[in-house]
Amino acid sequence: MEYLHAIANCFRATAPVADYWSLRLVSEETEHLAVRQGVTEPSALGSSLGAMLTLVQGGGIGYGATSDLSPAGLAAAWARAARWAERHARLGLFGADRYPRSSLRADYASPVVEPWESLSLVDKLDLLHDACAALEIDPRIVDSSAWLGRRLVRQLLVTSDGGEIRHLSDQVSSGLMAVANAGSQTQTRTGGGADWGGQGGLERLAQVGFRADAQRVAEEALALLAAPECPAGTRDLLLMPSQMILQIHESIGHPLELDRILGDERNYAGTSFVTLDMFGTYRYGSELLNVTFDPRVPGELASAAADDEGTPAERQYLIRDGILERPLGGRLSQARAGLPGVANARASAWDRPPIDRMANLNLEPGSDRLPDLIARVERGVLMDTNRSWSIDDSRNKFQFGCELGRLIEDGELKGLVRNPGYRGISARFWRSLAGVGDPQSLEVRGVYTCGKGEPNQSIQVGHASPPALFRAVEVFGGGE
Repeated sequence: MEYLHAIANCFRATAPVADYWSLRLVSEETEHLAVRQGVTEPSALGSSLGAMLTLVQGGGIGYGATSDLSPAGLAAAWARAARWAERHARLGLFGADRYPRSSLRADYASPVVEPWESLSLVDKLDLLHDACAALEIDPRIVDSSAWLGRRLVRQLLVTSDGGEIRHLSDQVSSGLMAVANAGSQTQTRTGGGADWGGQGGLERLAQVGFRADAQRVAEEALALLAAPECPAGTRDLLLMPSQMILQIHESIGHPLELDRILGDERNYAGTSFVTLDMFGTYRYGSELLNVTFDPRVPGELASAAADDEGTPAERQYLIRDGILERPLGGRLSQARAGLPGVANARASAWDRPPIDRMANLNLEPGSDRLPDLIARVERGVLMDTNRSWSIDDSRNKFQFGCELGRLIEDGELKGLVRNPGYRGISARFWRSLAGVGDPQSLEVRGVYTCGKGEPNQSIQVGHASPPALFRAVEVFGGGE
């Protein structure tokens, strides 16, 4: 972080006079290791360093990004930002006076117990080979893989108003996959942290059951080969946290993004069925639906002290007792819409400006234990781990497929079913919410690749959820 400070101090000493500016310096390092069918895959190392300058000047807003962090490189970025600010002053849809100013001074660092460097490369590869071998318990396992990854981001945001925000985000990812085949039937099962992103060090491997999960993953892939297709019809649906994270992401997170509601994304990522007049009155779900934006959960994937506009990160309810309260909109979008929002203006890299994004979006736990949720179902299906998704441009009608299903009959779990899926309409679906798991069943997970914006930004998003029970949902199998 010291070299980022040196660059920032040099820039502050020489920056021209302007109404307002911010400089966001970002250093990112990535590493990915994988073993497939006992063979070490080519490792991938990545390194990126650059800056985004935001300039408010002469009634306009402009951006200038550069990987040349010399005084000359930053001066050229200033000149580009000034040209864009001049164009925005003439052609922009909103005035530059709405751009948020920040004088916040804050620090954030991911909680790390076992640093990535505490295990040698040889030891990491040995761990991957061991996990991959543990998946190959039967000749019908035709493909197996295990992987580990690390993403380290150092970011420094400084502003002309004296703001200085230091962020150190350290993420370790892992996963296992087993593919089983018998004749024309092929089934895939994943685990070992594959859908369990988070901040932290190598201690996360034990938390997500990386090596210990291998036998379960392989056995379930094999069992699904002989399982019947998921039945079709209207049934109760019990979604496990591994599927709930994507349900929350697609049918709550994206519809509540304020720039999408304002129309900024309609030519690319679509619009939203949510409108500005719904906030404060609209029943999004049943009284059991409580959704928070919570950027301070330890270890969650998008935890932070502030967003990339320099707004302090605070926990806020988006939906309380089923009623829609706030959108996912940073201070610029809030000023445009005249609505309160949250600190979620985020950028995926140094060469992208911040836009409204999900960060940590969580379903608050209820009071039901998982066995109690199962006991309340007369005729239903439990579904686990997302496999496919489809949702319309307004984030309203959706269809999801899962890796594994289990029948529930008369309050008891029965046998496996394969290729389970379900479909619905967002508000109608959330209004059918009839049970929410207790705090002990809550799992803090995340999504690694959420795409949005032009030019595109792929970003990490945190989601926490317990299991959840929904009544009278349309379910189907692979033949539908």
